[in-house]
Amino acid sequence: MSFPIRLPALLFFAWSVASHAQVTAIKAGRLVDPEAGTSATNQVILVENGKFTAIGANVAIPSGATVIDLSQQVVLPGFVDAHNHLALTYKVIPENNVYYMTYVMESTPLRAIQAASNGIQMLASGFTIVRDMGNNGNYADVALRQAIEQGWIPGPTIVNSGLIIGGMGGQFWPTPEMAIDKKIVYPEYLDADTPDEMVKAVRQNALFGARVIKICVDCKPWGYSVDDVKLFVREAARIGMKVEGHVQTVDGARRAIEGGLWSIAHDNGLTDEMHKLMAQKGIWRAGTETPVSLSEGNHTTAARFQRTVAGLKNAYDNKVPLTFSTDADYYVPGKTRGEVAIEFIETWKAAGIPAVDILRAMTINGYKVSETEKTRGPIKVGMIADLVAVNGNPLERIDAVRDVRFVMKDGVVFKQGGVMTPGAFFHGGPVNGWNIR
Repeated sequence: MSFPIRLPALLFFAWSVASHAQVTAIKAGRLVDPEAGTSATNQVILVENGKFTAIGANVAIPSGATVIDLSQQVVLPGFVDAHNHLALTYKVIPENNVYYMTYVMESTPLRAIQAASNGIQMLASGFTIVRDMGNNGNYADVALRQAIEQGWIPGPTIVNSGLIIGGMGGQFWPTPEMAIDKKIVYPEYLDADTPDEMVKAVRQNALFGARVIKICVDCKPWGYSVDDVKLFVREAARIGMKVEGHVQTVDGARRAIEGGLWSIAHDNGLTDEMHKLMAQKGIWRAGTETPVSLSEGNHTTAARFQRTVAGLKNAYDNKVPLTFSTDADYYVPGKTRGEVAIEFIETWKAAGIPAVDILRAMTINGYKVSETEKTRGPIKVGMIADLVAVNGNPLERIDAVRDVRFVMKDGVVFKQGGVMTPGAFFHGGPVNGWNIR
């Protein structure tokens, strides 16, 4: 015989569990504040119910708390990759790094599984937030975000765009059969050539679970006009979202800037003049600056790398808001997806950017462009408890971020002593609540 539990009893039970939640105390040998560019020694960080509750040198550790000793390490906020594609992994074999072939050969379900794996790899390298900017098949990025948020799998906080919106064909130049019959090109891109189609495309992405909108500003010679860009920005704002633009020409960059985009992806077309305009308007630069160390596989060349370095340095000198953005959507033998992303610090070092500013781009600026800075990112009381630990001080030597020894996400330990311990993240159901959006 079963006995129903009355509502007051349920409420008391929930209160009782919450009031006796486990406290985790972290002993940090050094705690870095990237925004201030400073660090403090011998800090204690308390975490309860997935949030930071106390931080300081004289914080008392409650009786019964779980104590994590990071006294020999440097603790800092988690990293952000502000432009990646976790459900895309093109390769030398079999598709010779032609990502158009990847879309043809790999189904969305397979790519969703790849996305789950890539997300875990990113988290293991300290990336607690990833802006996933399209090229994810039929909304595999939404599925990844939902799975992480509901508690099915571990992974970064995902800020995803859904399908990239562009003129017919998106970044491709399909044959009539491919474009009109929609046999191969779709669903990689969402066609929008008229104002009505543009509005509908934004609403479709929002309906299916996007958190940011991405458009191809100039993937075709005609591209989107300034008024078109403003329409996208206006329609997205009605839903509470920002717009990033894929830009590859100077004219496209000019239209994107005049149209008021939130962020601009890639560095093609971003001249000194464009950088000055971006700085004036506070437009984020997601430059995806591929390092020459990833030249194998034709991801860049020595000449292209030098132009990339010069462009990044020019943006920095012009005080453009910079993000750490990789576009690391390919397989590099011997490296995880997270290790490929971290490799991009080489371009920043080559541009002569100080370690503290590289770290700010990887953290503080990443939270701002992702619009999470009021909920997660900084290690502050009341914020969601994400943090990482490394052996060296990245304020002095940025290469310290290459070896992440500890990762906490949502107040739960994911990696400790350099070893992933993700068991606590796997559940047989949506422990954080079921929500299709």
